[in-house]
Amino acid sequence: MRIAVAGATGTVGRHVVEVARERGHEVVGLTRSAGVDLTTGEGVAARLEGVDVVVDVTSTRAQSRKGAEAFFGSVTRTLTTAERAAGVGHHVALSIIGIDRVPSGYYRGKQLQERLLAEGDRPWSVLRAAQFHEFAEQALGFVPLGPVSLVPVMRSQPVAAREVAESLVDLAASGPAGRVADLAGPEEHRVDRMARELCRARGLRHSVVPLWLPGAAGRAMRDGSLTAAGDPTAVLGRTTFAEWLSAGGRAG
Repeated sequence: MRIAVAGATGTVGRHVVEVARERGHEVVGLTRSAGVDLTTGEGVAARLEGVDVVVDVTSTRAQSRKGAEAFFGSVTRTLTTAERAAGVGHHVALSIIGIDRVPSGYYRGKQLQERLLAEGDRPWSVLRAAQFHEFAEQALGFVPLGPVSLVPVMRSQPVAAREVAESLVDLAASGPAGRVADLAGPEEHRVDRMARELCRARGLRHSVVPLWLPGAAGRAMRDGSLTAAGDPTAVLGRTTFAEWLSAGGRAG
């Protein structure tokens, strides 16, 4: 099978590429280094020749609703339009657990992505996953103040990026399935405490200060809305955060 990966160099994308190749699939990267611009469509058509399925694991730093919707909307429209022209038979997208329960601008962008696929004419699959273990390190950069990081108090059920990639490649190979069962890690954690553990494990001279965000978004981050709590259909991964840390951030 020939699989095109949008976001092939990202946290999950590099694992998707690795897993797909390990399983004997041919991989086509939809990256800027390959002359592709997913927001304008430049270079996409040529890269989709002979492709059977597209796996979209793109992301953006935009946190506002306007910015996130502009990014995910344009990327999804660009890909599905090019897929239609190239005869690609399946579009697989990675989304996030709880996006319809947390009033976040970024999550509004992900909701638009899902809606465009559901309302479109391309066969599709969507996997919602919890935050990755790498999220602990990313959180250190949310509000940096020199050697101090303000990290939001947030309940998460972190999952190994490698395991997310395995599930995405499974979906790519098995055919369109719509929205499938959510994927989360085996344990629940508080993100600020994860960040502190990561600093300790890596010997980082960094102080983590919990940030209690106000409003509905802050409450939702703390009440378990971003976990698989209460969902009997959710699939739980294997690798714990501690195992990932002990392996130097390469477990999974």
